[in-house]
Amino acid sequence: MTQELAPMPSSPTAAHSAGWWRDAVIYQVYVRSFADSDGDGIGDLRGIRERLPYLADLGVDAVWLTPFYASPQADGGYDVADYRAVDPLFGDLSDADDLVREAHRLGLRVIVDIVPNHTSDRHTWFQAALAGGPDAPERQLYHFRPGKGEDGELPPNDWESVFGGPAWTRTADGEWYLHLFAPEQPDLNWDSPAVREEFDSILRFWLDLGVDGFRIDVAHGMVKAEGLPDIGLSEQAKLIGAQVLPFFDQDGVHEIHRSWRRLLDGYEGDRIGVAEAWAPNAERLALYVRPDELHQAFNFQFLTCEWEAAAMHRVIDESLLATRSVGAPTTWVLSNHDVVRHTTRYGGGEQGLRRARAAALLTLALPGSVYVYQGEELGLPEVEDLPDAVRQDPAFFRGDGQDGRRDGCRVPLPWSGAKAPYGFGPGGSWLPQPDAWAGLSVEAQTGDPRSTLELYRSALALRRQLDGLGDGEMEWLPGPDGMLTFRRPGLVCTLNTLDTEAEMPVPGRPVLASAALEFSGAAVRIPGETCVWWAV
Repeated sequence: MTQELAPMPSSPTAAHSAGWWRDAVIYQVYVRSFADSDGDGIGDLRGIRERLPYLADLGVDAVWLTPFYASPQADGGYDVADYRAVDPLFGDLSDADDLVREAHRLGLRVIVDIVPNHTSDRHTWFQAALAGGPDAPERQLYHFRPGKGEDGELPPNDWESVFGGPAWTRTADGEWYLHLFAPEQPDLNWDSPAVREEFDSILRFWLDLGVDGFRIDVAHGMVKAEGLPDIGLSEQAKLIGAQVLPFFDQDGVHEIHRSWRRLLDGYEGDRIGVAEAWAPNAERLALYVRPDELHQAFNFQFLTCEWEAAAMHRVIDESLLATRSVGAPTTWVLSNHDVVRHTTRYGGGEQGLRRARAAALLTLALPGSVYVYQGEELGLPEVEDLPDAVRQDPAFFRGDGQDGRRDGCRVPLPWSGAKAPYGFGPGGSWLPQPDAWAGLSVEAQTGDPRSTLELYRSALALRRQLDGLGDGEMEWLPGPDGMLTFRRPGLVCTLNTLDTEAEMPVPGRPVLASAALEFSGAAVRIPGETCVWWAV
């Protein structure tokens, strides 16, 4: 028989005494693609504020906003010209203040991006560095170097940009400057006291406005190895997260994060720092969340894990062991604005959606905190057929770096209606939305018990009601091949990773499943690529 699953009855959940972030589900908003209030086709802060009730109803605890600062937008706002100003594309400072206040009124915390590895080439510091020539004091704020070769015509070393091509650009006066990303994003020199003092001031500016923390972009990149040594290898972007590089995951970054932790601890209300850190293993990632450093670090090993039970088991074990060794929670993530959406990564089509729904329940049952990327609660796939003419990812215009296809996960959200822009705003949208998205909109999925949106709403409601979910312990249980089974206090989670059904004894009362179950006496047949939560 097929069983419809009823929600668990409500029960109060006590706040975690050790910090709200240890249990939190945090929703990532890609600002330009969430909601547009003024009809220019680009999302903005007012649009986000107007849609905050949706996030409160979804059941998340906090919102992370991608950069909305003044920027030429060479890399979607990650090239910041003024860290204390809102770009007119997104509104003004009063809109940011209104958004934070309204989020707090609804019980949501707000995390904002900070971009400390590099500035925009339009930043006043870099403009002064160019205008002043080789002797300009502002050049000490960045990495300017003479070139190699008879006339300095070669880059200072062999480092490559993450976006492809050399990581150096030559100026009109013959010196070269370092940019690990686009040429419009010169790297800051964190050996300079002025750089450190400026960022302390920037953090205080936003903390004083009321934000609850910072997601630190390229948290692994601010410190470079002394002497900027050659690597001796090409295709260096493929080495990121696989080994320590002279420009990434240097030990010196931890002193910076310790100083920021002291600054955060000086404010009331549990303000947090979140590391976007690519490290070669779980043990090095855990260094970013030691007790005197940051509060969270994204678990990219989990994000990149293949859909296979043994691989998932191994990554989960390694992640939990590493973070527990430093007393930190593990921070799980399936998608973000820099990677192909996991519905597509897991195979696309119906299979990809089945796996994505199952992965959502798995992730929300694991110990620690979870990040949800906007649109994953709708089951949105990657948009893989965007015309080249509309793409804006800087890596698309350079070779041998990232795949240059990040625009496909940044297409604006569908809210309502039968045709684009699906309620995104009163005008169009900066990237075209597929015709098939009418059936994936918030409006279309709301109230449909079989929809991915309602699956997320149910899972998030249960996560709040069940004291055993969130931070805490877990225990693996035996199960059939291809099955992951573990116990949390009051709950058992089972995931069938195979594409065929698996039969097992009923471990408890089913309270949520990513697909319909069939029962036969004391046994249950779990469909392929399905996750189930059982109350015990």
